[in-house]
Amino acid sequence: MPMTPINPSAFPAPIAPYSAGTRADNVIYVSGTLALGEGGVVLHVGDAAAQTRHILEVIRTVIEVAGGNLADVAFNHIFLKDWADYPAMNAVYAEYFPGAKPARFCIQCGLVKPDCLVEIASVAHLAG
Repeated sequence: MPMTPINPSAFPAPIAPYSAGTRADNVIYVSGTLALGEGGVVLHVGDAAAQTRHILEVIRTVIEVAGGNLADVAFNHIFLKDWADYPAMNAVYAEYFPGAKPARFCIQCGLVKPDCLVEIASVAHLAG
């Protein structure tokens, strides 16, 4: 099965050896996404809502570059540094998925950078 990496040109270089997303047939896999800027600088330090918004905008862009949209998202993997940020993340998340909700899970764990509060990875299925 051919796979196509998805790395929108406007994005900063990844902080590790991965692509922002991969398209395999009609499935788009979006890597775990953090609120990072150029050089891996954490954006919106201390603000889980702003980090979630940034992350979901990045995910939207990756999916759109691959030919889809957020309505194609079937599953989200959500990682929180602290459960206290769950309500803020959920409030923003609900704005991005107003219709049929994708399946998801949410866990608390350490993230790759100490100032990151939220990480989300997505799987989208395009009409075939």
